[in-house]
Amino acid sequence: MAEDDRGTRRLISYKLERAGYQVTACGDGEELLSRAAQASPALFILDLMMPIKDGYTTLHTLKSDPSLAAVPVLMLSSKHQDEDVVRCLGAGAADFMVKPFSLDELLARVQKLIPRENPVMHH
Repeated sequence: MAEDDRGTRRLISYKLERAGYQVTACGDGEELLSRAAQASPALFILDLMMPIKDGYTTLHTLKSDPSLAAVPVLMLSSKHQDEDVVRCLGAGAADFMVKPFSLDELLARVQKLIPRENPVMHH
């Protein structure tokens, strides 16, 4: 997961870890990309608005990497503008959630994107 807000990062990590997922939390897209190379992630969660490398740029980089392109990406954004949703989905994101969101809804969407037989997740 790449999310620049520490509090949001902690809440998401806590919720997903309690549900049995393994979470790797990063502060920006560049950190996520450098760590994704060594991991075998089942899902990426990306905040759209981040410093250094924003979510859209990170999404584009992931989708153009043959070893990571098949991994689903869930986008998060506090900006609820249709063009952001359309742009991210068009670039290959599997889902898009607008902040603030319920952690229960986030967990339900994660469970939908990652089949139960693969409970280990890196983001």
